[in-house]
Amino acid sequence: MATRPSWDYILKFIIIGDASVGKSSLLVRLTEDRFLVDSDATIGIEFGSHIVTLESGERLKLQVWDTAGSEQFRSITRSYYKGAAGCLLVYDVTERDTFEHVPTWLHDVREQAEEHATVALVGNMADRPATQRAVSTEEAEAYAAKNEYVRCSCSLLFFETSAKTGENVTAVFTAVASAILTRYKSNPPERRRVEATIDPTQRASDNRCCSVM
Repeated sequence: MATRPSWDYILKFIIIGDASVGKSSLLVRLTEDRFLVDSDATIGIEFGSHIVTLESGERLKLQVWDTAGSEQFRSITRSYYKGAAGCLLVYDVTERDTFEHVPTWLHDVREQAEEHATVALVGNMADRPATQRAVSTEEAEAYAAKNEYVRCSCSLLFFETSAKTGENVTAVFTAVASAILTRYKSNPPERRRVEATIDPTQRASDNRCCSVM
């Protein structure tokens, strides 16, 4: 008899945004609970996984793909949008350009991601002094509120994080995962489509584990 896995669902996440906004640091903080002091630019794709537990007690395994922000790797990055249930679109609160490039990244999400993907706008490096800020919380929050993600009629989720201190890192991943699961459970037609993606080995083990994409 197959051993029941320690999670109920598997969710694919991608982290996107300009280079040097702290995407790799967010991934390392989530998966290893440490701050990545010296981080070279991601070349292509990096991967990590983490299990979050919702208030309902359900355990979700997040498979997180950290993508390169440089234009030269954009074609590689786009190939990883497929099948992603969750997306973190990251900018640096101290670098105005990274926020002004958010619409371009959001366009890629709309064009390349799954129709019902859940997206969070994430302002990283929130631990920096107010004098270093180039993007206010209020401005980013307003942008998220008036912009829909993908083809759903819902605004972007919004969080400010610090990979250095750990502020809101687990919280943003958990919030996106919870939104995905809520949508999955409340939409029977979509659920039937999603269940068709269950890995055959998982189906054979007769458990609730499935890939929500």
